[in-house]
Amino acid sequence: MSRRQGLFRGVWLAMGIFVAACVTVNIYFPAAEVQKAADQIVEEVSKEPASSEPEKGPSPSQSLREDVLVWVARLLVPPAEAAVDIEVSTPAIRALKKSMKKRFAMLKPYYVRGVVGENNRGYLEIRDSASLSLKEKARLKSLVKDENRDRRALYEEIIRANKMDAKVLPQVEGLFANSWREKRARPGWWIQSDDGTWVQK
Repeated sequence: MSRRQGLFRGVWLAMGIFVAACVTVNIYFPAAEVQKAADQIVEEVSKEPASSEPEKGPSPSQSLREDVLVWVARLLVPPAEAAVDIEVSTPAIRALKKSMKKRFAMLKPYYVRGVVGENNRGYLEIRDSASLSLKEKARLKSLVKDENRDRRALYEEIIRANKMDAKVLPQVEGLFANSWREKRARPGWWIQSDDGTWVQK
């Protein structure tokens, strides 16, 4: 093999390694960062009101200030760190969190009675509604449907906002399942373990 051929082969080998590295970067899923974001969101939407005062949402100026701070932080953060910074403050995410936080107060009595539980896929599930009246069953069914709709929309919006592949939805759901079971469920509430069995926390 001539020196020129060897050099040519070396260039092609280097290009192949570079392409393989790019593919590896593209399929990287920041599980630890998503889990941390999930924990924060679940804690926020499951927090009990501190007093009987009506809850106040952020004013337009506060929301604008938050958006500006996020934008400035992204400019200042080095690219290597920015690659794993999880965006969870889009207007859609804020609206979904507000909706879920308000609904938690209505769902809590059903958690306490053991009627609903957190499943292992990141969603709320009706376990045993035999003790409920027809009116209560209809109300609960509507609440669970709305909650799970918002959760699915939240997961999809996090994926969209962070430019992830839509195929990572099951991974995002699984990480949020951890958070719902650990951060929302109180002692005595029902949770579904990874093997599918239901246990009281």
